[in-house]
Amino acid sequence: MNKDYTTRFQEKDISVGIIGLGYVGLPLAVAFASVECRVIGLDCDNEKVTMLMDKRESYLLHIANETIEQMVINGHFRATTDLSEVKEVDVIILCLPTPLNKYHEPDLSYITDTLQEIAPFLKKGQLLSLESTTYPGTTEELIQPIIEAKGFRVGEDFFLVYSPEREDPGNEHFTTATIPKVIGGVTTTCLEMGKRIYGRIIEKLVPVSTVKAAELTKLLENIYRAVNIGLVNEMKIVADRMGIDIWEVIEAAATKPFGFNAFYPGPGWGGHCIPIDPFYLTWKAKEYGVNTDFIELAGRVNTQMPAWVVEKVTDALNQHHKSVNGSKILILGLAYKKNISDTRESPSVKIMELLRQKGAEIAYSDPYVKSFPVMREHQFDLKSIEMTPDSLSKMDCVVLCTDHDYFDYEMIENYSALMVDTRGVYKKYKHQIIHA
Repeated sequence: MNKDYTTRFQEKDISVGIIGLGYVGLPLAVAFASVECRVIGLDCDNEKVTMLMDKRESYLLHIANETIEQMVINGHFRATTDLSEVKEVDVIILCLPTPLNKYHEPDLSYITDTLQEIAPFLKKGQLLSLESTTYPGTTEELIQPIIEAKGFRVGEDFFLVYSPEREDPGNEHFTTATIPKVIGGVTTTCLEMGKRIYGRIIEKLVPVSTVKAAELTKLLENIYRAVNIGLVNEMKIVADRMGIDIWEVIEAAATKPFGFNAFYPGPGWGGHCIPIDPFYLTWKAKEYGVNTDFIELAGRVNTQMPAWVVEKVTDALNQHHKSVNGSKILILGLAYKKNISDTRESPSVKIMELLRQKGAEIAYSDPYVKSFPVMREHQFDLKSIEMTPDSLSKMDCVVLCTDHDYFDYEMIENYSALMVDTRGVYKKYKHQIIHA
């Protein structure tokens, strides 16, 4: 092992290339720039690069424009679409999407295509870290061979780690620096190099014995949430049939000081992680002859929740002698959770689609999503409407899907002819509010 490679990561003047400047990559760039690392952000989206470099503006709500402007002005950050720039950095961090294809199988094309594109520019002594959620074995089975095909020896003259992202946009209690970070290395030397890099920005590192253990840790975290969300959503349906207030039940159960963690029902799951990650494990488990029945059942429950909400909307309108067909229905909140702008896999969108199929006239209001975003599976030519007494009173039904703190809930209640609440905001029953 060349001693210069290991000592290089101990020096202050380290350059970091972050590929993918989304909800994971941009906060990482900010964190490394804040400790005076030289950061190159690489993204295929010209619009993002223009916003960051020319306008010096942030496209993420939880990162201020002033933060972007400062790190560009002081020379700690620049963004580009040119992937050949990886030849200029000591560390490469991949923060790329890992969606599912139409067969619910892992689609790692963003990672493989990017690796093939940057392969000619890799050099000895670099460290590459994958942060994207994936199945156990990806780092060693997919990434390591591409590196070794260059003639590099992983653990000796090139270092490879897996360190899953744990970003939680909109969470004011935790930042990139304060969330403990799991990390695994292909070799012990790789792990040590990775710890030196991430230790610059993360307060607490959680090293594990292998990259596979790190990859499975990420899946366990999100599957734990997916299963418990599925459980409480199923409990909500049962409680509804029995005429029991599920919110009261959860609040009562949460007083138990041990053995119970409160999860809350909603209109379905959303975001890039929770609806996707469980199926990465179910797919990989089949290679080992294991069926993940429990995980798949939770997936089915969560996937069916938008249809449950639409059923409640249909029943509510029927009680008011109206049909869904021809009704004006306002969706409150397009993002998949409150106080953010992320609409990926949002149950709100699925509810809108189902209602439109039934002939409803759809509108939405979301202060963080001004126009309906471009999506592969859903197309709506809509802009967020301003919520006023007049706009609310024109609706046959208002469906609260995302409980943004921004919303004026008293005004919504006062001026809505009929409301379906999927988030338990209006826990005390009112005649025009239906809980779903």
